[in-house]
This record gives sequence, C-alpha cells and structure tokens, in this order.
Amino acid sequence: MSSRTASILVLVFAGVGLAVSIYLTIAHYTTPALLACGSNGVVNCERVTTSRQSSILGIPVALLGIVWFLAVLAISLPRVWNRPPFRTARLIVAVVGMAFVLWLIYAELVLIGAICLWCTVAHICAFAIFVVVLYEASRAPQP
Repeated sequence: MSSRTASILVLVFAGVGLAVSIYLTIAHYTTPALLACGSNGVVNCERVTTSRQSSILGIPVALLGIVWFLAVLAISLPRVWNRPPFRTARLIVAVVGMAFVLWLIYAELVLIGAICLWCTVAHICAFAIFVVVLYEASRAPQP
C-alpha cells in the first residue's frame, strides 16, 4: 500500500466516523428518537446513547468522537502524511482512540447490555484507522 493510499483510506474512515459522531451528537442533544436503530433487545441505540456511560465528565462520548475524528483528519492529510511529527502523532492518536473504543465496547456489552449500530460503525472506522496507521508506522516513510 502506498503512503497516498494509506492517507486516503484514513481520511475516508475518519470522514465516515465524523459523520456518524455528528449524527449521534445531534441525537444526544435533541432526542434519542431521532436514532434510526432498534430500541428493544440487544440492539438498542437509545439505551446505549442515554446510558450513564454515554457521557464522560458531562461531555457526550459522541462529541469526543467528533473531536477525535477531526484530529485524525487534520494529521492524515496527504501533504503531512510522511512528516515525522505527524507520523508519531497519528500513531499516538490511533492507539488512544483504539483503547477508548475497547472501553466503549466493554461498556456496551457488559455494563449496558446493549449495542448501538451507529456506535459500532464509529468503532469499526476507528479500528480501520488503527490498522492502517499501525501498518504505516511499521514501514519507512515513503515519498
């Protein structure tokens, strides 16, 4: 995979994750009924997005997702992709993001007992970003 391809992949996954995070943030501040997702059984977006775990220190997790995906977009542009400070920052941001996603998955499965399909899309985007960034970090910078 070329550096340009890796950059574009990360930008696409970050764009999708950003869109989902914006949608979830709007639903958080308006009404969970806006969520196009199941509301009973294991798939229950409303239960997840209104749970105690949906906010940290009063900040909605979806809003933190917006910030994270925007940061990923900013440090993944093709023109900065191979610059050492951005490579390091991307790796740190990807690892921290993946650790947070793992906690969120634990919260959904164990603490809340339900999963949100929209959240899962954001988690998959963060995981894909993590994989691409980790792969690129293991290779020498390319022009």
